Amino acid sequence: MPYLLRVQIPDIPGSLGRLASAIGEAGGDIEAIEIVEKNHDGTAIDDVLLEMAPNAMPDSVVSACNALSDVHVIWCSRYHAGGNLFLDLEAVEDLTEAPAEALDRLVDVLPQTFRADWAVRVHRVTGRGKATSGAPEDLPFVEIERTARLDVSGGEDDETVYAGARIDGNEVVVIGRRGGPDFLDSELARLGHLVGLAGSIARE
Repeated sequence: MPYLLRVQIPDIPGSLGRLASAIGEAGGDIEAIEIVEKNHDGTAIDDVLLEMAPNAMPDSVVSACNALSDVHVIWCSRYHAGGNLFLDLEAVEDLTEAPAEALDRLVDVLPQTFRADWAVRVHRVTGRGKATSGAPEDLPFVEIERTARLDVSGGEDDETVYAGARIDGNEVVVIGRRGGPDFLDSELARLGHLVGLAGSIARE
């Protein structure tokens, strides 16, 4: 079973090497690493996709990483969206394959692209539209002008974090993660960019 580790490390040469060594010694096998965000304080946030060796536990990887100087594990969980990280470029390529279906395809690719559990389009009048498995049935329309973290009253539970982006004045896209981590500013920017691209492609 793949696991996804989100970790904050110093943005200096050698940090990834130290991190990889610690993960390997704790029984983790790294499949992919993606830089999610670089911060002004000299740190970076990376997503690490890894497989665990037989009889090794993800808790041991978390402990090994946290034991490193200036390293902080933000989140670690099973990763159900397949065995690879789905990058933004791949998402754009998928959207352009069938321009008329770009907004529906967007919903399909967002969970993998953002390591979320589900995605859904919500219309102001008609409510829930295209959705992936696990998306709430009764998610309300949210009035937003720009991509943002959402506080959804009446949501499925208190453990889910939400982010939404405006398609137009009557429709939004919402993605959710059960148990976190919170959506980063860089992820919000990417989400807004992809939703804007999908809207442009669909109108062509």
